[in-house]
Amino acid sequence: MENIDGYLMKYTNLVTGWQYRFFVLNNEAGVLEYFVNEQSRPQKPRGMLPLAGAVISPSDEDSHTFTVNAISGEQYKLRATDAKERQHWVSRLQICTQHHTEAMGKSNPPPKSRSYSMASQGSGSSPMSLRRPSQNPAALFGWSQVNKGSSLYSSKRSLLPDHLMDAREMMTQAQGQHRDLIQSIEGLPPAPGFSPLDQDLLMLKATSMATMNCLNECLHILHLQQVARQRGSLGGPTIEWLEPKLPDILKNGSSSLGSFAPGGGPLEGSGLELSSPESCSFSGEQEDIDAEDEAEDSFTDKEEDLGAVEEERSVILHLLSQLKLGMDLTRVVLPTFILEKRSLLEMYADFMSHPDLFVTITDGGTPEDRMVRFVEYYLTSFHEGRKGAIAKKPYNPIIGETFHCSWKVPRRPEASKEPSQGSPDPAASQDPPYQVRFVAEQVSHHPPVSGFYAECQERRMCVNTHVWTKSKFMGMSIGVTMIGEGCLYLMEHDEEYTFTLPSAYARSILTVPWVELGGKVSINCAKSGYSAVITFQTKPFYGGKLHKVTGEVKHNGTNAVVCRVQGEWNGALEFSYAGGETQAVDVTKLPVSKKSVRPIEKQGPTESRRLWQHVTEALRQKDIEKATEHKRMLEERQRAEERHRAETETAWRTRHFDREGEGWVYHKPLWKAPAPKS
Repeated sequence: MENIDGYLMKYTNLVTGWQYRFFVLNNEAGVLEYFVNEQSRPQKPRGMLPLAGAVISPSDEDSHTFTVNAISGEQYKLRATDAKERQHWVSRLQICTQHHTEAMGKSNPPPKSRSYSMASQGSGSSPMSLRRPSQNPAALFGWSQVNKGSSLYSSKRSLLPDHLMDAREMMTQAQGQHRDLIQSIEGLPPAPGFSPLDQDLLMLKATSMATMNCLNECLHILHLQQVARQRGSLGGPTIEWLEPKLPDILKNGSSSLGSFAPGGGPLEGSGLELSSPESCSFSGEQEDIDAEDEAEDSFTDKEEDLGAVEEERSVILHLLSQLKLGMDLTRVVLPTFILEKRSLLEMYADFMSHPDLFVTITDGGTPEDRMVRFVEYYLTSFHEGRKGAIAKKPYNPIIGETFHCSWKVPRRPEASKEPSQGSPDPAASQDPPYQVRFVAEQVSHHPPVSGFYAECQERRMCVNTHVWTKSKFMGMSIGVTMIGEGCLYLMEHDEEYTFTLPSAYARSILTVPWVELGGKVSINCAKSGYSAVITFQTKPFYGGKLHKVTGEVKHNGTNAVVCRVQGEWNGALEFSYAGGETQAVDVTKLPVSKKSVRPIEKQGPTESRRLWQHVTEALRQKDIEKATEHKRMLEERQRAEERHRAETETAWRTRHFDREGEGWVYHKPLWKAPAPKS
């Protein structure tokens, strides 16, 4: 095997991000080395990973990235210039890894293993119940070359739990079966209509590989945790990130909101606004909102990439150990470090960050034009609302929480069909700007339903939406379904447009989490007969693009398609119209209008930013423990108020939304207001 070398991008840390480094694969030594540049190659390498026992994994976030996970726990996240170069590196690294892993196995052969066949399972002797006092754990785990002189690997070897050795043996057999499966598929003789490239067989290979990689990584983390415990018990140094202090919400299996035991007083001197349930019940009280107090939002914090969550893996694994595939996560409290610094109610407001496109929907001269304009606005709203692909979670709103804001939209002399790629010109008109007002409220706790409403009185248009999120555990992903619907009202044209929202998925939750949208949504206008179907496509196992979206607008009566769209919901979109025209929109270049928000000191006690201000400040200071405590206190107050209402048989009354059938409607909608006099 010949050595290969070349430049790759390496993810360093949150501060420096990606950097070009010169990598060398030393096949003879079985190591991957890197240098600052090619000229520094004669010097000592900046870093080195042994490949024996390593796992090489192409990333599913794009076609250029891959990771090298060494048996020591160290990880390199690398990015090639294109898919072809990635495949070249991954193939060579996997060949080298396999060679040196097999060599390590020969030099440290495992003990004779039992057969874990179906017959043995029925014999009454469980693999986990058999003892093997003569086995050598160091050889079993490939550790015979590590710390030979330490007492950890001599007289204290018996400290390794028997179940880890059992798991390792079972993993070795599973790996052998995986290799047999791959060889069987690749060795199939060519036959008409059936070959090793059959789609179902490729899917089977990919699923088997992904499963083995995931299990290997989890087992490896357990190995490292056991080493850390043994070193600590022998007086040696400990590995801190393997034994973090778990938040109270994750101790003793308590992952549910309902299972948290009250206790624990408030933080001393924290200043968090807490009071007894009797004095903190805001049910039904109307808020005094003065629009004159609003000022352009000065909240400029950018959400940092989570990066590789190495230091938090034991917390995540503790949480995952309590979950089952398909389990509803609605009542599961997630670790604080994955939170972004805003409430879910404010995230819904950020979907309105292009109000200039919103107010021009009603300018369409025909029903077809107005439907197309709404689809254009709809597709450009997700990028800013989701803050790109950062896989962080907004705060779960507590019942009664509200969020208010507004936007000022300069009037234009003539409505333009194309979304503007530049900043709005304040001098375009001397008339006062349009004002778009927004209000959101958490109207229910179980299920967690949010209602939000936005209106522009001057344009006689508004949108009313109710939605609740239902999360499910999907192995190495978390899926969030948006249940509910919205309705856009154009009073000038007496039209209503109902629409649904896509699902969201947090992928790769044990490595570098990222977000994608998925599912089919619909937009319908019963009066005009126009409808749209939009599909947010998730990335397949092999090939394919991330964040892809396709859609079409058609007239239901004639089934004629009047507009098609394709592209990425967080990148470039291309619209094709029936007349042959096309339009390209890059959502990353659209102007983002800053919302106007009242300062915290003028907000009510249940408005989002005031309510979560101490959690937000602790996250800004990167004090996760303090943020967790403030978050716990807010959630406990919500539970205490809920208990108090149950004891006194007091029903919860909302402020801004009323229940109508299966949905929630703003209590003073624009369509109920009298039409302005001509």
